[in-house]
Amino acid sequence: MPQVVLRVAKPFMNIGRFTILMSSAFMSLRELKTYRQNTQIQMVRIGIESIPIVALAAAFSGAVTTVQTAYQLVSPLIPPKIIGAVVVPSLTMELGAVVTGFILSGRVGARIAAELGTMRVTEQIDALEAMGLNSIGYLIVPRVLAGILMVPVLYVAACVIGVLGGVAAAELTGAVSSPEFILGAREHFDIFGPYFGLIKSFVFGFLITAVSCHIGYFTEGGADGVGRSTTRAAVMSCVLILIADLVLAILLL
Repeated sequence: MPQVVLRVAKPFMNIGRFTILMSSAFMSLRELKTYRQNTQIQMVRIGIESIPIVALAAAFSGAVTTVQTAYQLVSPLIPPKIIGAVVVPSLTMELGAVVTGFILSGRVGARIAAELGTMRVTEQIDALEAMGLNSIGYLIVPRVLAGILMVPVLYVAACVIGVLGGVAAAELTGAVSSPEFILGAREHFDIFGPYFGLIKSFVFGFLITAVSCHIGYFTEGGADGVGRSTTRAAVMSCVLILIADLVLAILLL
């Protein structure tokens, strides 16, 4: 019976620990100057080093969306430029942010959980606190802040590269010429699309880094626990991205 109660209560305990951890992290923002160099390092790791894989995923997403849109809109009554009008909003409102979020969940989320989990099980975090260093401010704040700042940058890059991939696919398949593709995109462009995508990228950046930090920071069970934490961070980040995507769509659209 106690095990059943513990399993039921564990999700609520995790929510409480996450809330307390993030509250402590936000309280540590006043010490940000002390951890500025660490924040810059995390911005490079989360943002700059993720550009190649995000660019690859975005390019193929734009190309596939273009090919599928052209396949669905085969009709003499529909002008080819409509392909650009469909592909660009799809990238700016949905694919750019979600694809970037999924890529970073596996690359960044898992790495953060592995790093902090290893530091926890090898008692490095305890050593930092024994030396009088704020472990939350030193380890968690730079990672969360870097995620909030750099994921929107990656989103913008993903949108640009995705559109270029769509244009290239349109030219290679002969579905529509580049001028017509761009003309259709410009005629039906809505500035709300990029704003909506940016809002989602800020939220996704926070979720990926904050959840991964929480899971890694409270890792237990040695090397096996680090492996479980790494998997949990990647899976949980993806699930929360899907939930946040739906919630934001309901609230803002």
